[in-house]
Formats: sequence, C-alpha cells, structure tokens
Amino acid sequence: MNPLDINRRTFLKGSSYSVGSAALAYLLTRDLHAASQWRGVLDGKLHVPQKAKRVIHLCMAGGPSHLETLDHKPELAKLNGQPMPESFTKGQQLAQLQGDRNKLKCLGPQHEFKPYGECGRLMSSAFPQIGSIADDIAVINSMHTEQINHDPAHTFMNTGSVIPGRPSMGSWLLYGLGADTDELPGFVVMTSSGGGQDQPIAARQWHSGFLPSKFQGVRFNSRGDAVHYVNNPAGVTREDQGDLLETINGLNRLLGKRQADPEIATRIAQYELAFKMQASVPGLMDVSQEPKHILEQYGAKSGDGSFASNCLLARRLAERGVRFIQLYHRGWDHHGGVKNAIKTVSGHIDKATAALVNDLKARGMLEDTLIIWGGEFGRTPMAQGNGRDHHIKAFSLWMAGAGIKGGASFGATDELGYAVAKDAVSVHDVHATMLHQLGIDHELLTYRSQGLDFRLTGVEDARVVKEILA
Repeated sequence: MNPLDINRRTFLKGSSYSVGSAALAYLLTRDLHAASQWRGVLDGKLHVPQKAKRVIHLCMAGGPSHLETLDHKPELAKLNGQPMPESFTKGQQLAQLQGDRNKLKCLGPQHEFKPYGECGRLMSSAFPQIGSIADDIAVINSMHTEQINHDPAHTFMNTGSVIPGRPSMGSWLLYGLGADTDELPGFVVMTSSGGGQDQPIAARQWHSGFLPSKFQGVRFNSRGDAVHYVNNPAGVTREDQGDLLETINGLNRLLGKRQADPEIATRIAQYELAFKMQASVPGLMDVSQEPKHILEQYGAKSGDGSFASNCLLARRLAERGVRFIQLYHRGWDHHGGVKNAIKTVSGHIDKATAALVNDLKARGMLEDTLIIWGGEFGRTPMAQGNGRDHHIKAFSLWMAGAGIKGGASFGATDELGYAVAKDAVSVHDVHATMLHQLGIDHELLTYRSQGLDFRLTGVEDARVVKEILA
C-alpha cells in the first residue's frame, strides 16, 4: 500500500506509535473493559443502603386521568358543566383545547371516590382492586412534566430528556448495577392494549442511547414466541448451534484484539446470551405449571397478550433475576367517552396490578422489588366533549415495595386538579428516588459522552422524595 493512500482516520486508528492513537486506544480499552462487566460500573460499591434489587415499571401509556384514578376533587364535581375559571387557564399551555378558551367547561370526576385500606385513602371506585392494596402503595398527587404530546412525554419519562438518543432508565440501571442473570436480558419490555385509543410506543423508549448497546432493553412478544428465532430450524441441533457460536465469537475475539471497540464485546456477549435464551425463554413463557389459583388471581391466560399475562410474566422474570421490567399498557388516551373508557381499561389492568403486588408480597419479593405505576402525563379538568385532553401541570403516580412507605400520600393539586399546589414532584425526582432505592446517588451515576458527563436526572435540581420512604 502506498503510504500516501492512507487517510488520516486510518493512520490514527492503525498506528500504535502516535500519541493520539495511544490516548484513543486507552480510552477505548477502558470503555471496552467497562462494557464487559455484567456487574455494572459500580461493581457492587453502592452509594447508599440498597432497598431494591429490581424495578417493575407499569407504564399506563396514553395519559391516565388523575381525576378518575387517584386525585379526589369534590369541588370539580360541584362545578361540573360550568365555565372553567379563567384564572386557572389564562396564558397556560393547553393541547387541542387551545383554541376554545372561551368555551372551556369543567368536567367533574366521572367515577365516585371511596376510602380504601386502613389508611383511608380516597381512590376511584373504578379501580377497586388497586384500592384493595392502598396500604401497600404510596401515592404522589403532585407530579408534573414538560411535554404535552405522547411520544416526547414518554421520552422524557423514560430518559429524563426530551432529546431523542439518550439512554432509558432501564439502561442506566443495567449500566450501574449490571444484571443478576446471564440467561435472560437484564432489561425486558412487554406491551399490551385495550380500553382506549392505542398510541404507538417507539422502540427508542428502551434504547441504550450513547451507552454501549448491551444495556438496551429487549422487547418480548406477548403472543407467539417471546423473541424471534428462539427455536432452531429443522435439522439444526443445539450442538450445531453451539459450534457455530464458538466459531463466530472466536472471529469476533480476534477482531477485538485488533480494534478496541466496545461494540465487539457487546456482540460477543449478545451472541452468548441469545444462545442461552434458546434454553431459558421457553421455560419462562410456559405458565402451565403455575397453580390454578395464581392464574385466577391475575386473570391470566397463557399467550393471550394481555396485561394480566404480562404481569404474571413480570413476576417470573423478577424471580429469574431480570433487573428492569417495563410493562406498557396502551389504552389510556381518553379524549372522548372517558367515563366508559375508564371502566373498560380498569377491566384490563385493575385485577392484575393488585395481583402482582400481592403475589410478590406473598413470596417475600415485594421487599426488594420497586413497583412504579403511572403514565406520561395527566388529563385536563376541562371537558373535551365527554373526554379530557392532555395535561402536563398535574398528574398522579404511585410506588410500592422496596422501602416505600405503604399508605403514604404526598403532594396535592389545587381544588380543581389543574395544577400542583403543594410539594411538586418532577420526573427527575422520580428517577432520583428510584435510583436511591437501588443504592445509587443519582448525581454520581454518570457516563461521559462527547466530552460531557451525562446522568439520568440531567443537570436540573432533582431530589429524592424521602417523604414516601419508610
């Protein structure tokens, strides 16, 4: 090769004598080493006492109305059908209602609220099973967010940023803590639908962003094979597959010695994981050995793609060491017919949600499993026909397990449920609290990319919501 034909990039990459190449090799080798550690970058050196070993995020996609679930507003009921006081909405961002400010009418809560549990918390009677676990959950009624449309609001809830390409919270957990299993992905996502307009959920919501790709989530199908190609084609034995895997990974290891690229280590690890999953996933998905009373408790039928079946699988994934489990239920976008839609979506998620909490509790797993339940934003106290529009100034969320104070309530909205009136909690605060329960100081879990040290909670002030901790 003529030396004059070597371009600058090739020279810096191939030369072991240049200062720039040596520095680059050091940085890439360091990243390669970090990426190969399944135990995570913290390597067991946690910042605070760990309460949670895993997280199950029950994501109610579409924007659940806090006014029909967790936030009791009798004053709104009194003003039902009357004009919305302009003092609440003047100069405020409203989604599709923006052009109808002179026609805004109050829409009272569409379902009765009742006291549940020994704590006596007032909750919607449309969700009696979630009401039955009132003493196990801590409700935050003072959530707010920054994005008024579904996809960017999901992105903000999942990554702490509205900028696409940032790591999801599940990826941050894997990066920090690693996985407790080498036979399944450490971060698993499942979706279901029913109860309202289904908004699409983009795969970037569980992407690893600028973190090594081994930390991204893996979506399991709710129907059919959980993952594609989990079974070998006819005539290919497991021994044949193992021989092929060793040959491929041998070539990758040779390439890895020449190029300090962390994605080569990821490729090797993922080939090995895929091989192990061919043995572990069929057993995971086969719920036929579950006792009849457990199936009835969840309302689950194997392979039906329902939220109930996904909740049962979430418990099985948790038992097998999966670090972050995310269940999306796409049925909460209630722009119209909110009363009946709430009743319908309750039929999909109410029983199974309570069953998951009670099942984990009975198995002694709730004490180290953090459950987070909520959506990307709330809904307006003003009517949109007989439904509600998107709303970012107030919504509700609850947590359970792993050091969360059961029966606790925190924060409040104004008398109409329009805006936070007391103890505002941001999405970053939720992330900080989640990391804290996992033993991580949110300010200390960082990753350097493009010359900046990034973290899940961003550069804004974020705090642990200690008021809901036991």
